[in-house]
Amino acid sequence: MTITPISDDSVQASLRRSQLWFSRVASLFNICLLAQVLTVGIAYFHNPEWWKIHIWLVRGYSWLSLLLLVWVFLNPFPQRVRSLTVSMPVLLGMQFLTIHLKSSLPLAVLHPLIGFMLFSVSTTLVHRARHLVFPTPDDEIYAN
Repeated sequence: MTITPISDDSVQASLRRSQLWFSRVASLFNICLLAQVLTVGIAYFHNPEWWKIHIWLVRGYSWLSLLLLVWVFLNPFPQRVRSLTVSMPVLLGMQFLTIHLKSSLPLAVLHPLIGFMLFSVSTTLVHRARHLVFPTPDDEIYAN
């Protein structure tokens, strides 16, 4: 039985594939967020029946944030990508709490603000992940 050593090229190719798929899943999460924002707008301004789709979407895609969270710690990623990825499930949890937790303080008013922060973090993550996979000459700024 012969053992073949793992070359640096195969490790780099594997890492690149992992980063490419991470970028794709982060993009899918971002598209789902955009769809959720659009459905809440349609529900509020046009047809309340769209509220069901708004709720269905978050239940359908929120697990992607947990997948990305595990993924970012199983592979070498820059600290900034890790920080952005960690913040997404935290923000989703805050979204859930502000809409479901009943208290004397009107926490639900924070729901849209946290949603905006989540969309901003997700979009930044997509850009950072894309620059890892498809670097440009001036990507020194994305190194950390």
